[in-house]
Amino acid sequence: MSEFEIGRGGGAQLLDPQLQELARLRELARAERGLPLDGEASAGSGGFGDLLAQQVAESEALKRERSELVRAFELGEPGVSLVDVMIAAQKSSVSFQALTEVRNKFLSAYQEIMSMSV
Repeated sequence: MSEFEIGRGGGAQLLDPQLQELARLRELARAERGLPLDGEASAGSGGFGDLLAQQVAESEALKRERSELVRAFELGEPGVSLVDVMIAAQKSSVSFQALTEVRNKFLSAYQEIMSMSV
């Protein structure tokens, strides 16, 4: 049992899939950057910062795509359906909400660490 599962009770079943997904995302990010897939990233690689920057860029791209589809739909361009616009809007919204939650969790962890007595 890992240190993250101690005292969680029923949360152990939920934690394993989340850790597996995190490991899968880490491997995908490493492969995309051309890094070797075995072993962990070095401390100086800025793994979390790089991943966060990548997610922010992807969220911005989804926002731009949504804006372009909305504009195209409003102008009545052929080939742009309301379904496409709504899907793009939902993708953009979910991406932004996920980034907001990551930010909130990060700030909460930072505040908790800062409030610890040494």
